[in-house]
Amino acid sequence: MNNRILANAIRFLSIDAVNKANSGHPGAPMGMADIATVLWREFLKHNPKNPNWFNRDRFVLSNGHGSMLLYSLLHLSGYKLSINDIKKFRQLNSLTPGHPECDITPGVETTTGPLGQGLANGVGMALAEKNLAAEYNKPGNTIIDHNTYVFAGDGCLMEGVSHEACSLAGTMKLNKLIVFYDMNSISIDGNVNGWFTDDIPSRFKSYGWNVVKNINGHDFVSIRQAIKNAKSQITKPTIICCKTVIGYGSPKYQGTSAAHGAPIGKDEAEVVRKRLGWKYKPFNIPKEIYMSWDGCTKGKKNEDQWNKKIQKYKKLYKKEYNELNRRIKNKLSAITINNLNKFILKTHKPMATRKSSQVVMSVFGKYMPELIGGSADLKGSNLSYYDDMKVFSPNNPSGKYVYYGVREFGMSAISNGIYLHGAMRPFASTFLIFSEYAKNAIRMSALMKLPVVYIFTHDSIGLGEDGPTHQAVEQISSLRLIPGLDVWRPADTQETAVAWKHALLSQETPSALALTRQTLKELPKSKIQNENINKGGYIVFGSSNKPDGIIIASGSEVSIALQAAMELKDKDLDIRVISMPCQEVYERQSVAYKNKCIPKNFDNILAVESGKGQSWFKYIGKEGSMITMESFGLSGTGNDVMRYFGFTVSNIKKQIQKLINRKNR
Repeated sequence: MNNRILANAIRFLSIDAVNKANSGHPGAPMGMADIATVLWREFLKHNPKNPNWFNRDRFVLSNGHGSMLLYSLLHLSGYKLSINDIKKFRQLNSLTPGHPECDITPGVETTTGPLGQGLANGVGMALAEKNLAAEYNKPGNTIIDHNTYVFAGDGCLMEGVSHEACSLAGTMKLNKLIVFYDMNSISIDGNVNGWFTDDIPSRFKSYGWNVVKNINGHDFVSIRQAIKNAKSQITKPTIICCKTVIGYGSPKYQGTSAAHGAPIGKDEAEVVRKRLGWKYKPFNIPKEIYMSWDGCTKGKKNEDQWNKKIQKYKKLYKKEYNELNRRIKNKLSAITINNLNKFILKTHKPMATRKSSQVVMSVFGKYMPELIGGSADLKGSNLSYYDDMKVFSPNNPSGKYVYYGVREFGMSAISNGIYLHGAMRPFASTFLIFSEYAKNAIRMSALMKLPVVYIFTHDSIGLGEDGPTHQAVEQISSLRLIPGLDVWRPADTQETAVAWKHALLSQETPSALALTRQTLKELPKSKIQNENINKGGYIVFGSSNKPDGIIIASGSEVSIALQAAMELKDKDLDIRVISMPCQEVYERQSVAYKNKCIPKNFDNILAVESGKGQSWFKYIGKEGSMITMESFGLSGTGNDVMRYFGFTVSNIKKQIQKLINRKNR
């Protein structure tokens, strides 16, 4: 059937769904329908009956506001997305939300909408494919071989994260990455020529990309040839620069910002129907169009062919097959868990928890080939690697350490893409203060339920001389505000090991580990106390059922709280100390356990943490108090700065005694 008719099926499903919802973005689907038709019908390797087929091509709609483009493609090609689902576009609890969500809609590879991040996710997917191919493909037995295709618009390329991710993609020679740049020159505010005049082909050429210029996005022959050009590349990612007309087919709205984010209305829809020769009523797609669009037969054939390859591979390389299969199923190896469990029970010498994290990684890293990640130009400071960890590079694509450079946002969004690809467990590392650069990608990890591990070192004013520009103050509290993110601030090596274990066992929850630069002593613990680290908070000192006061602390402040309690014991004051490395895990415990730690209606509670205190109010009650930060830090030695702001044994003793004396008056 004629490609123009097939593309119009996308256009009118999009127009009708947006009109019915009275909300949405019809312009991009109308403009990119022709490109999508050629890609999906002639090149995209996928199986609608098995959206999770591992060797499928990945398709990312980075300009996620054009979600009806993707929903139309999924519906027409045979995914489990019915015409009734299309009619429920943007309605509560539907399979067709306003922006694509990967944990809701079959066939959606990543949740997009925050512009530029889908493009960065695509870089991560391509990186994962390259790494797995280098690790598992054998001569004559290629089992990992697929492309990542990304649709992106002007807005995506305006966002800084596109520079971070695409620069790295060129350096790493991710040749299986193919980006279609929709050059419609329109954003919400109008024609972008007033604020976006970058020479995009030259920009991407400087990144080391293959650039295909001046493609008419409505000419099927040119689109087809451009894709063939891109697929022939063996050393470079490709960007195909396609000139399209936003709102294509609408005399009233095409080529204007009015087509971007609002329904075109029933009357204009009828005008477009007549202009494009579409004879069918809203949501009515003829059987012959469905038959031409159907991707199930071809998809099953592609997957069957791959399964035959896999069976041959299994016979020749049984160990590799079993390992890849384990990774695809997101199962940790037994040796990884056993090593962690043994390590947690050991007593360790004093060290900074950033060093603790490295020591822990060395225990399991070599047994966990799916572990991949790196640091935003802070490898020697973050210590986010294990011994003998090979570097990922164009010359060694099977390496596991990624030098991300100073690209915190890009690194984090790429990590999301790596996990979404499958068979990988990514981590990303920087100073805690620079989590601010990465915040929206961290939020997207939580929204998509991706267990990415974020390693944030130099976690407080205790880092010292670099001063307030580098001293994290509000970051821990702001990370704790993100729903579905576990934030760990361990007090010693054992707590750090438990944090890592939780992070690795998690199937849906990302973790942020906030680690010290300064050396911390190992807290003395009984077997029960050691086991209770798993509960996110536990009594580390004090045996009385009726303590005079309770001190709750995290990270580096636990040891000074413990020292204060021990000194007050000599004054016949019974002070309970609770180490709370992870508030989120603690909150998931039973009421009985939490009441055992912090009795209901207990008043003399002091929280101690060298950051903003907002997240502690729920623990101290109406009568409690806090030693926290209410300002930015200062430049000076770590000890001097901590002392200046009151994070000392003497001040903790003073403040808890004040609470106790007030209650006794």
